[in-house]
Amino acid sequence: MMPSRTVDSCPAHPDPPVADRYKWIALSNTTLGMVMASINSSITLIALPNIFDGIHLNPLLPSSSGYLLWMLMGFMVVTAVLVVTLGRIGDIYGRVRLYNLGFAVFTVFSILLSITWWSGPGAALYLIAMRVGQGVGAACLMANSSAILTDAFPENERGMAIGMNAISVVVGSFIGLVLGGVLAPIEWHLVFLVSVPFGLFGTVWAYVKLRDQGARRPAPIDWWGNATFAVGLVAVLAGITYGIMPYGHHVMGWTNPRVLSALIGGVALLGLFGFIETRVAHPMFQLELFRTRAFSAGNFAGFLGSLGRGGLMFLLILWLQGVWLPLHGYDFTRTPLWAGIYMLPLTAGMLVAAPLSGVLSDRFGARPFATAGMAGTGVCFVLLTLLPVDFSYPWFALVLLVMGLAMGIFAAPNRAGIMNSLPPDRRGAGAGMATTFQNSAQVLSIGVFFSLIIAGLSSSLPGRLFHGLIAHGVPAATATQVSHLPPVASLFAAFLGYNPMKHLLGATLGQIPPAQATFVTGRRFFPQLISGSFQTGLHEAFYFAAAACVAAAAASWMRGKKVVGPAVRSCVEPAGEEVLLSFESLLPVRVTEDQSRN
Repeated sequence: MMPSRTVDSCPAHPDPPVADRYKWIALSNTTLGMVMASINSSITLIALPNIFDGIHLNPLLPSSSGYLLWMLMGFMVVTAVLVVTLGRIGDIYGRVRLYNLGFAVFTVFSILLSITWWSGPGAALYLIAMRVGQGVGAACLMANSSAILTDAFPENERGMAIGMNAISVVVGSFIGLVLGGVLAPIEWHLVFLVSVPFGLFGTVWAYVKLRDQGARRPAPIDWWGNATFAVGLVAVLAGITYGIMPYGHHVMGWTNPRVLSALIGGVALLGLFGFIETRVAHPMFQLELFRTRAFSAGNFAGFLGSLGRGGLMFLLILWLQGVWLPLHGYDFTRTPLWAGIYMLPLTAGMLVAAPLSGVLSDRFGARPFATAGMAGTGVCFVLLTLLPVDFSYPWFALVLLVMGLAMGIFAAPNRAGIMNSLPPDRRGAGAGMATTFQNSAQVLSIGVFFSLIIAGLSSSLPGRLFHGLIAHGVPAATATQVSHLPPVASLFAAFLGYNPMKHLLGATLGQIPPAQATFVTGRRFFPQLISGSFQTGLHEAFYFAAAACVAAAAASWMRGKKVVGPAVRSCVEPAGEEVLLSFESLLPVRVTEDQSRN
């Protein structure tokens, strides 16, 4: 066995001493930024009906499907694509500088979103463009917040700090659901305006108080790498987004030539990107960081974990809004707000567990907590399959609470382990890479979950819908037409808080007896009709998520017990001269327990 050894190829440039007061300023400001960004990632999910009503556009018309999809997914796609680039730029020009710019950009586009005054497709395109701009600002915040915290906190406190920051993302996502449900019915512009005062305050506060303590790595920008990565990832994520939409006589679009072209072309471009990154002198994607086991295992675990739980919010919203809430007396128009409220136990669990697990991982290492968190999340997905579609809420809430605890136990130690494995001058790029894996997996997860749900519905829903409509006086021709519509139309109607049967039947309701029309459009007909088919797809999605979480737990276990310290400790001399790295310095290094904990 080789003896444990320490390596510090940059003895003249260690992490600067940490001032107690400054580190709390950094934590509070980055937490505010992450809360604001995560609120805006979810606030439109609940507010979409009011937004589309406000611009006088029906989101469920086939001609409006593209607007609907990009309002739902555009923000996530933009952040997934840009965080690596912006993290790398932060390493070159200063993380705090780029973080401050992100706060300002986010605030400007929030203001522009809140002053939309026209209507129709033009207004929808404007909103999507402004959401993309908002996503650019959010990507600046996401790419650099973890690196700023890592620079500000000593290694034995980073788990706690990153845990607080990580939980702010989850809490913000669920706050966004509730805020969207509360503000949108009052005035839909408030959905975007609510971020403005916090953005203005955060921008000024960050500019005045934050200071760049990280090591910089002067280098030219890898334009070819940036271009191939951005275009390739956008193509893949757009293909996944459109793949859940119907195509021709198919209930989904996975056979659509455009979808296939986007997926194949995107993968090819990402392959070209990987080739470019091995040839350029200053690559955007720091492939050599994957020589560090803690970094590679943490990112792999983060990707698999996000793949398993990334679409959970959408799945729970569909379950609650499409089935459970109407069965329990809630009008379809009220279900978006109450879906957010009934999912609060998940938030509560994460709010408790993430900071605590961060503190404990600082002392005992990341592996046991991150591994147990993902394993526990997988078990909770299996427990959800044991609940009936019309469940007893206390049991549902208990499973969500335990799942939130498990997710919180994973989030902080995993991100802290990744950040602790990075050299000071590559923390921005490394944090961006981790966020890209996470955000990309989330979009992929949504595509997988929706596909499984739609596949489950399409197997038996047409027959049930046809016979159910015929039994309540709907003309056979109309029942045939409605029953052969893609299930995604019903799902999106329920997801957006519309009455699905009113949307599907439209003017035909005037051709059947009023009592039958009232029953068909009531709160029980549609949920009872789809519950069996919906449960089939729901269980398949939960089993997939459980398998992904178990794989994430295995990947997390592979990070090693006490492996810390970057595989590449590169540095920049004051004059900006490059330090050549020997082959030996690229090999993983083991360190003793007293030096550091991952």
